[in-house]
Amino acid sequence: MAAENDKSRLDDAARAGWLYFIAGHTQDEIARMLQVSRASAQRLVSLCLAERLITFRLEHPIAACMELAARLKARFDLAHCEVVPADPAAPQATAGIAERCANLLDATLRSETPVIVALGTGRAVRAAVERVTPIDRPNHQIVSLVGNISADGSASFYDTVGRLADRTGARHYPMPLPFLMSSEDERNKMVRIEPIAKVKAVAAKADLRLVGIGQMDQKAQVHVDGFVTRDELFEMMRQGAIGEITGWAYDSKGRLLKAGTNKRLTSIPPEVPAKTTTIGAAVGAAKVAAISAALNGGLINGLITDETTARAILER
Repeated sequence: MAAENDKSRLDDAARAGWLYFIAGHTQDEIARMLQVSRASAQRLVSLCLAERLITFRLEHPIAACMELAARLKARFDLAHCEVVPADPAAPQATAGIAERCANLLDATLRSETPVIVALGTGRAVRAAVERVTPIDRPNHQIVSLVGNISADGSASFYDTVGRLADRTGARHYPMPLPFLMSSEDERNKMVRIEPIAKVKAVAAKADLRLVGIGQMDQKAQVHVDGFVTRDELFEMMRQGAIGEITGWAYDSKGRLLKAGTNKRLTSIPPEVPAKTTTIGAAVGAAKVAAISAALNGGLINGLITDETTARAILER
């Protein structure tokens, strides 16, 4: 019983430490979230530091998160799964999953053996790249999976390849194409151009793919960020689109659609089923259906999410 109490106390301390150091909440806010006094919240944060459960990253895996990760891994036969604590005050915040994605990237990039990392786009992936520890690895290669130019000719703010190359000294291969071409025929011609074909060849040999997962509704990021129009979005929704990975829309069973914007998309399509280690990073109630479909369709074989989202996926 004493051992169980100690473990529960460490779980509480780890949760308080995560809310304070990673999510950025005050001790008053943490006290309200954990339903304890401010003094108790302060002691929990102090215990987290004293037991070295956290440095600049959470080192003590919370039992409930570990259990959820194990269940997801077993149900969907995942190669990799991590579940982080949920932030009650910001259920869609990406800080927690970005920290774990950065940890994964750090572990991959520390290798002395040359590795290839392929990146999608999105807020979680961008935030993860910003947290990567600078390291000199000129023999590594970083490659984009996504055409990063929107309809108005501007580059995506969430493009990540150049930023990660800056932090690692690695060679990088952007996808210098519009996200969408005007026709399927034009798309087919452009992706056969030699420099683009070389980028695709590098991506095909990637050791790790890290991608965001987007929902396909009126708040879809591909629309909010200006990559598809309202009419294009609604057409894909009518075709049954439930989610997207690197812009590739898929239905509720995780099947890539053979219609709409998918015919004009320049991004490198997901492997079906995923063979390369392909980690999806996403949180939030709005993305549960999209994440579930990607898992069921084998579009990803790894997941980094939070505990609220994990529970919702398991309850479907």
